[in-house]
Amino acid sequence: MLFVVDIGNSHTVSGLFRDGELMGHWRLNSDRDRSDDELALRYHALFAMIGIDKNEITNIVIASVVPTLEAAWVSCCDKYFSSSLIRPPLVVSAKSLHKQIKILIDQPDEVGADRLVNAIAAWDQYHQDLVIIDFGTAITFDCVTADCSYLGGTILPGIAISLDALASRTAKLPRIDISSPPENVIGTSTVTAMKSGILHGYGAMIDGLLIKIAGEMKHSVDELQVIATGGMARLISPYAKNIKSIDPLLTLNGLRIIHEMTSND
Repeated sequence: MLFVVDIGNSHTVSGLFRDGELMGHWRLNSDRDRSDDELALRYHALFAMIGIDKNEITNIVIASVVPTLEAAWVSCCDKYFSSSLIRPPLVVSAKSLHKQIKILIDQPDEVGADRLVNAIAAWDQYHQDLVIIDFGTAITFDCVTADCSYLGGTILPGIAISLDALASRTAKLPRIDISSPPENVIGTSTVTAMKSGILHGYGAMIDGLLIKIAGEMKHSVDELQVIATGGMARLISPYAKNIKSIDPLLTLNGLRIIHEMTSND
C-alpha cells in the first residue's frame, strides 16, 4: 500500500492507495510544532478509522514546502513505518524528478515540490500544453508543455490571505463568509461588496492572467487545458470562465504517479 503526503503551508493533505485506488484521504492543519510522535499517533488513529494497519504500508512519497514539518515527517517514517517499507520514503524535489519533467526555470531548486507534482499529474492525464491553478495559501499558475517541460508560472496572494488583510488592516471591514455568493457584482452593503470584490475580482484576475499566459505559450486561451485544484478551486471556478476542469485530488494522484514512475529506479 502507498501512503502519500502533501505538506502545504496551511494544510497537509494525505492519502492511501491500494493498487492505484484511493482508499482514504485526509486534510489536516499544518501545525509546524507537531512532533514525529504526534504525527504517528494522529495517523495511526486515522488509519484505524478505515480499517488499515500501518504495517500494510510499503511505500511513502512526500512533497513538502514546510522544511520543519518535512523533517518531522521523515523522522516519523523512520521511527514508525520503516519495518514495513520496501525502500526509504521518497521526498519529492526538483532534483529527484529530473527524469520525469524538464524544469526550464532559472533556478530549478526554487520551485515548490507540490507545483512539480501537479505538473506531472496534469501532463500524465492530458499530454498537451496546459496550465494548473492551485488555490492554496498562495494561488499558483504552473505552465507545462506537451512534452512535459515545466516553463514556470505566476504566484499571487491566496483568497484567505486577502480576506485576513482586509479584516485586520481596516477599521470597519468585517471578516466574511464567501461560501454564499453575492447576487450582483455591484454590492449594496459592505458584506456583499466584499464578497463581490473577492469572488468576481479573483475570477476576472484569473481569466486575465490566463489570456496573457496563453499568449506567451503561443496559444489562444481556448486551446489550453486549464485545471484548477486546491481548497478554494470549486468556490472560485464559477467566476473564472477559462478554468476548464477541477481536480481536488490532483496532487495526491501526482504523488502516486511519481511513485509508479520511480519504482524501478
